[in-house]
Amino acid sequence: MATFRGKILLKNIKKIVVQFCPFEPNVRSTREFLAVVGSEKVRSTNLSCVVSADVRHDGSDPQVDVTFTDGEKLLMKGKKLTSFEMLSALQSRCEAKDPHSKEAKK
Repeated sequence: MATFRGKILLKNIKKIVVQFCPFEPNVRSTREFLAVVGSEKVRSTNLSCVVSADVRHDGSDPQVDVTFTDGEKLLMKGKKLTSFEMLSALQSRCEAKDPHSKEAKK
């Protein structure tokens, strides 16, 4: 797994649902994403954020469904994405929604 150096903050996230079939060959990046987002350190950034895994045995493609507190949704198809790409997309979307990070960059 490529090491992700950024800081993931779940501050503006209401729910993350990671869906995958563990017997498919293309689920590694999605499972790595789940491991990072489900870690105690990341989950402690927002204790009211629900992180859940929907493990299926139906051959479906892996996907991550993120619901933000403002109602916006982000759907990432994990079949052709790396865990680094998914984490980077989540981080950039979270930073865009956080007014404090915008002030810190100025």
